[in-house]
Amino acid sequence: MTEMTKHFVGLLGYDKFSNLKLIELLKPEERFDESIGLMSHLLVAQQIWLKRCKGEPTVGGSLWPRWRLPDLHNTVLMNYEAWMLFLSSVEESDFMKPVTYQNSKGLSFTNSLEDVLTHLINHGTHHRAQIGQQLKAIGLTLPNTDYIFYVREESDKT
Repeated sequence: MTEMTKHFVGLLGYDKFSNLKLIELLKPEERFDESIGLMSHLLVAQQIWLKRCKGEPTVGGSLWPRWRLPDLHNTVLMNYEAWMLFLSSVEESDFMKPVTYQNSKGLSFTNSLEDVLTHLINHGTHHRAQIGQQLKAIGLTLPNTDYIFYVREESDKT
């Protein structure tokens, strides 16, 4: 596994870890409609970006779906596995190669795979922070989803 692949595998592991931690708090489902909407968006965006990276069409579907809570958990796991499969085929030089895609408005852009993956991770962090603010505002105690906490927990497993 290349160093860049290892780096992004670790970040996507963190992403999965953090998403699952927040999803655990979203019960009962009807109380957290806005947070579930944000998590649904985060997850569908991961699917769209993966298709873009693979050069597949991304037409159709909502950027803001309203998935059910059990679907969120399963989708986190499926997205992670799909990204791991994709990354297993990536060579070190591929991270600098262009990914050309159209956004939801039909505008064309080109960015390196490295930049797309960095965006993907930051996009997830951004929306998890929004969810965290919503949950904290109603008095819930948030789990520790800091990256360094994840790294420590993972190193304890080995």
